[in-house]
Amino acid sequence: MINYSVYIVDDEKTIREGLTMALQAKYSVSSFRTAESGLEAIGKQQPDLILLDIGLPGMSGIDALREIKQNFPEVLVIMITAYEDINTVISTMKLGAYDYVVKPIQPDSLEISIQNALDTIKLKKEVQALQDKFLQENLPCFIGESNVIQDMIEFMGMVAKSPDTPILILGETGTGKELIASAIHYRSPNYKGPLITVNCPAIPKNLIESELFGYEKGAFTGAKASGKHGLIEEAANGTLFLDEVGDLSLEAQSKMLRFLEDNEFYRVGGIKKVKVETRVVSATNRNLDDMIANDLFRKDLYYRLGVIKIEIPSLNERRNDILPLTKHFVEFFADKFAKEVTGIEQQAESALLEHKWEGNVRELKNIVERAVLTSKGSKLNLYDFGFDDHGDKPKQLDSVHGGTFLSPLSEDGIDLSEMQESVEKYYISEALKISGGNESKAAKLLNINHHTFRYRRRKLGIEPH
Repeated sequence: MINYSVYIVDDEKTIREGLTMALQAKYSVSSFRTAESGLEAIGKQQPDLILLDIGLPGMSGIDALREIKQNFPEVLVIMITAYEDINTVISTMKLGAYDYVVKPIQPDSLEISIQNALDTIKLKKEVQALQDKFLQENLPCFIGESNVIQDMIEFMGMVAKSPDTPILILGETGTGKELIASAIHYRSPNYKGPLITVNCPAIPKNLIESELFGYEKGAFTGAKASGKHGLIEEAANGTLFLDEVGDLSLEAQSKMLRFLEDNEFYRVGGIKKVKVETRVVSATNRNLDDMIANDLFRKDLYYRLGVIKIEIPSLNERRNDILPLTKHFVEFFADKFAKEVTGIEQQAESALLEHKWEGNVRELKNIVERAVLTSKGSKLNLYDFGFDDHGDKPKQLDSVHGGTFLSPLSEDGIDLSEMQESVEKYYISEALKISGGNESKAAKLLNINHHTFRYRRRKLGIEPH
């Protein structure tokens, strides 16, 4: 049960005492004779609700309300007035008062007003608790002590409060761009709406427009008879996340720009405008400035997508966070795999700190997962992390004859998805070497679609040769 705190600010002693007696059985109550003393107390500890008299000596109730809403916007205020002057009431409501009551105060009327206000506070606190829980469970990659990551998290929380301002997330592969997009959504006023993720590289360029904007019946050969809503419409009143936005075709970029300008678009084959309110969050690990210089990305779209930019530092730029992150992942995977792993040997810690993390937090997480899974002792050592005696780069895979890559299967089991990812990473890298860096040829060597190849390469953090 939530324990609410209520401040009473009124210069009449009988009013203060009467309200205190009426409310103290349900709430934590404090009373003050002047606005100045009330504001001083609020500065030390914010209440949930304030009952504020308009006609105070010294600073008036209206001036006090103005200062409260400016400095403590989350605090709800119910005004107390000696007479119901409509102009005064309108003024207080415009300044942000939640409600007002007229002297002599009717207990039933006051109770209804207070209960409505506290119901609003309860909802806000429940939402805040859910959002905090989401961040704790889904943003482990941003655990750390470095100022750069703390500043980024604080900035993210601030800009998330807008429901529609476009945000562009920049960062290397494996830094957690998709997690930041999710955090923005759940911290925003749109949190009740859907979060729709579009993996731009995974959608063939000839289909991206119909996927994003939808299409009318008969728009093209193979179109559904009923037509189709696009991903933008699915994101109505929520968040549309464009992952790897640099892969949008110039034609799709042009149409996206028009949508961002007025929140309207035409479905493919359509003649009627569709209006959708949603926030667009986009992300890329590519250098959009270089793409603009080479006419591969529209400059006007870049500015529109990046009204707010969030740059995620690489793990190499926040090296103070390597050990805190490692210890967090060790605890997580030890619990997941029911392993008695309690720490990391000093040599292993030194090797982790000296290693160049090209795959960022994703690479660190994968290495820790494998180390915990295959460890035989209570403390992880150099070999558990795949380092040799000199602390050199971790091996991505264990190889045996015939090019088959395996980890020993014990009673503790293995993480099959991790093994599959390791094998996939190896063959994509080898295909790029054999093809001289030509992605189309590399995709043919693996018998997969070129767009699928590019998407998997980027997701696995493999740089083109």
